Amino acid sequence: MKMIVRWLLLAGALLLVADLYPGVSVDGFGSALFAAFLVGLFNTLVRPLLVLLTLPVTLLTLGLFLFVINALMFWAAASLLGSFHVESFTAALIGSLLYSLCGMVIDVAVERLFNPHAI
Repeated sequence: MKMIVRWLLLAGALLLVADLYPGVSVDGFGSALFAAFLVGLFNTLVRPLLVLLTLPVTLLTLGLFLFVINALMFWAAASLLGSFHVESFTAALIGSLLYSLCGMVIDVAVERLFNPHAI
């Protein structure tokens, strides 16, 4: 149940990002659900491999290259879906930052919702 609630909220966050930033667009809530699933899938399967392969660059940039990797995951998901659009790499970078911030808030809220005694 916790995972479904998180997924629904992340889809809403993707719609919020599309509303706040004009470089990102999503056709509707159903499209946002599928896009949130695909972004999550990429972050689970592909991102760890990219982080490992680019570890020297990440260390050299003091971790800032992780923002580029997040933007690439966001942009890759958009490139596979016709109903989720990202205009440019800059839009992917800003969109992924906004989406990540929303995701952090959602993670805290869901954790408190399902485990009210956690601090």
